[in-house]
Formats: sequence, C-alpha cells, structure tokens
Amino acid sequence: MHLLRDFGRICYAIGIGAFGMQYLLYGRFVGGLAPVPPWTPGGTVFSYVVGIFLLATAAGIALLWYPRLSAILVGGFFLGAVLFLHTWHFRAVVTQGTERTRALEPLAIAAAAFILAGTFPPVGSRASALASLLIKSGRFVFAFTMIIFGMQHFEYASFIAALIPAWIPAHLFWVYFTGAGFIIAAVAICLKVFARLAAMGLGLMFLLWFLVLHMPRVFAALHNGDEWSSALVALNLAGACSFIATTLPNRPSGNASQ
Repeated sequence: MHLLRDFGRICYAIGIGAFGMQYLLYGRFVGGLAPVPPWTPGGTVFSYVVGIFLLATAAGIALLWYPRLSAILVGGFFLGAVLFLHTWHFRAVVTQGTERTRALEPLAIAAAAFILAGTFPPVGSRASALASLLIKSGRFVFAFTMIIFGMQHFEYASFIAALIPAWIPAHLFWVYFTGAGFIIAAVAICLKVFARLAAMGLGLMFLLWFLVLHMPRVFAALHNGDEWSSALVALNLAGACSFIATTLPNRPSGNASQ
C-alpha cells in the first residue's frame, strides 16, 4: 500500500507542477488549464504567481516538504477557483458540458488534495476544525465529481466516442462502459463498499487514458496546450485514485459515515 500511495502522490504532484509550468509558459489564463478560468483578472503577473505557487506546492508534495500543508494549500486554491471564479459563469457550468468539465476537474483535484492531506499527521498537536472538515468531506466531493463525469459519458456519447483511437473497436460500447464504471466506482467509494477495489479500478482507467488516449494526441500536437492539459488531468486523477485507494477499506462493505 505504501508503494501505491507513493506512486499516486508522485503522479499527482507531477500534474500539479506541470500545470504550474504551463502558467509560466503562457503568462496568461487560458481555457482548459486547471484551475483558473480564462476570464479571471490579473493578467501576466497573477498567472506567474499561480505558476510559482503550483510548482512550490507540487515540490512539497513530491519531496515531502510539509506535504500536509502543501496538499491543503493546493486543495484550498483549486476549491477557491471553483467556488469564486468558475461560478461567475454558473449558468454555463450547469448547461454546457465543456464548462462543466472545466469546473469539475479542479473540484475533483481539490477533493483529492484534501484526502492526500489526511494521510499525513498534523503539523501541530491537532488538526484545525476546518482542515478536518475538508479532509472528511473530500471522499464525498470526489465521488460526486466522478458521478457527473459518468453521466456526461452518456450525455455526450457521440462526441467522446470520436476521441477514441480508430484501432480500438466498439467506440460507443467503451464510452458507455466507462460512464457506468465512473458511477459504480463513485458509489462504491462513497459508501465504502468494495471501495479500495473501486478506487484502484478508477485509477487504472485514468492511467490507461493517459497512456492510450492522451499521450498519442499530445505527441501529434506538441504545441497544443489543450492536449497537454487534458493529459495532465488524466495523470493527476490517476495518481489521486491510487492514494485514495490506500485510505479506503479492503472489505465488501463498511460504514459510510466513517
């Protein structure tokens, strides 16, 4: 389990650090790059600040320099971006699949950060009430985002099927299979029923997407920032599911209130 947690932590940190590098390279906020939406004010200066912040916290998580604090800071920043920035276009988030995904991906990454923080002991004698609340709610928020992602696979099945490489047969089958997998895994994680197995399966799915779907698209368009961002989200969430699995019971049923 320690190896799985470390693998997940490193993948998660690589994703966060790579987001930071993108902000430094772009020098502005762009659509599709988690977590700050393109209409956010602040320009180049704030973009550089975000980039440096993400690189610093990613290093803290990867190298175990105040990892709990680093994870809480990452989670708080991503959560804040969703609550205070993406909600400026709340109607679009509700009605448009692209904007919904761009808001829910940072929310999933934030929830994972809080879960990761909970795997490390508090710096002081005890954790703050707010940190404890965020850590305890992380599992439910993460599961919620996975359910919405699963539903979107049914809502936008034709569009998603077009993204699957031509050499893979039965595109629509895999879209529906993946959508159902999202929802089943999310319910299992939320209720702690075969939860560790569900999280590991979800992580494997994200990792396969990263390797089979996203990386070929990245290599085919190396200067396309959207492809890089999509690949990094998949890698980040693959890592998240890996360390989330280590926090869940390895039993067929459990108490959902725990």
